[in-house]
Amino acid sequence: MFLYLLLNLGSISIPLLYSFEKKMRFIKHWKAVFLSLIIVSIFFLIWDAIFTANGVWGFNPDYHLNFLLFGMPIDEWMFFICIPYASIFIHYSLEYFKPNLLISEKITKLITAFFILILLPVIFMNTDKAYTLVNYSFLVFVLLMGFFFGIKHLQRFYISFLIILVPFFIVNGVLTGTGIDEPVVWYNNAENLGIRLLTIPIEDIGYAFTMIFGNVLLIEKFKK
Repeated sequence: MFLYLLLNLGSISIPLLYSFEKKMRFIKHWKAVFLSLIIVSIFFLIWDAIFTANGVWGFNPDYHLNFLLFGMPIDEWMFFICIPYASIFIHYSLEYFKPNLLISEKITKLITAFFILILLPVIFMNTDKAYTLVNYSFLVFVLLMGFFFGIKHLQRFYISFLIILVPFFIVNGVLTGTGIDEPVVWYNNAENLGIRLLTIPIEDIGYAFTMIFGNVLLIEKFKK
């Protein structure tokens, strides 16, 4: 019953503790961070509620708390604060401790254009798959926003996202059934590409990118 809750708390515990670290003092950005988290989480929770109501995905009651809000367990609501916060902390830690670790602007633009050109035909060929269609459409939108308005943030984020993917695969792997009897979160394969990395739908990587980089873009705006 507590697995989803424990994954959330375990994910945020160390980043939250180290937010008070004397050198980096991530807490000085909390106003921008939490404002961004609230805005992005509202967007994702609306998306989540619609998909849950329409059976695109759902939640296993054996692994989450019994309190539901708009058809979603409270653990799922916590997910959109705990996981992005932990991921954002990794990104800004990299920025603080390795400020020169960047991809060149030219290469960053080429990478972004490449992803967009790959995603567009996938979107148009899978308009009957709700998760694929909506998820990759928002991913293209966020990539375009980064390309035109936040290329300097993408220069670092592509690197930090590779690091973020390590804990992502651990946590999301458990959520989708790796190492446990049944998944915490189940997916209707008729609404996605049916391609899994271990137990994780491939769309989840784009979902994570949109959620985390969307937060980064807003944080940078609010920090000004």
